[in-house]
Amino acid sequence: MQESNAFRRLFEIDVAKYVEKKGQFDYLSWPYAVAQLRLADPQAQWEVKRFNGLPYLITDLGVFVEVAVTVQGVTLSQIHPVLDAKNRPILAPSSFDINTSIQRCLVKAIALHGLGLSIYAGEDLPLVEAEAPAPAKVASFPPPAEKKTGDAITSAQVRYIERLIEESGTERQKVLDYFGIDRLEDIAKNEASRVIRSLEQARNRKEAA
Repeated sequence: MQESNAFRRLFEIDVAKYVEKKGQFDYLSWPYAVAQLRLADPQAQWEVKRFNGLPYLITDLGVFVEVAVTVQGVTLSQIHPVLDAKNRPILAPSSFDINTSIQRCLVKAIALHGLGLSIYAGEDLPLVEAEAPAPAKVASFPPPAEKKTGDAITSAQVRYIERLIEESGTERQKVLDYFGIDRLEDIAKNEASRVIRSLEQARNRKEAA
């Protein structure tokens, strides 16, 4: 794997069938992530960072772990809080909690190099915005817009949007009309986060009802 193509080749690997869902969150199985990484780059390495000899850091805000992954000589690190199954901080974690968080952190550190990165699209966006609740349990979109130009979204994002459409009870045609397209695959990359966020909000409203 050439260094200049390392990110692209890892990013293009289809990880969809190895994604596990816990609650409303998606995760990539860590054994698969490690296997695909080593197949792509047998020399790839990772390191669990130590804090005063311990594999975790205790702060006033919670407990954190850090993992660094090196691919083709490039090292990228990821810091991850120790969370429970509902993604809430665990202030007094067990050894199992620490180990689980290290595995999740490893997968995210690998994602920084491209593998499974699309899974985390929109993760940093709030699930609920301060707005009046819509009477219908579907995503709310403005009137149809002109067709957008730009690179299309990834296949993983398309599958995630399809699942959100089903889970939120949103009309598929309404999404297509808004973006002025005939297929979800034609949504521009720079619009992906917006449609995912709208559909996630609609799904959350439906689940809370």
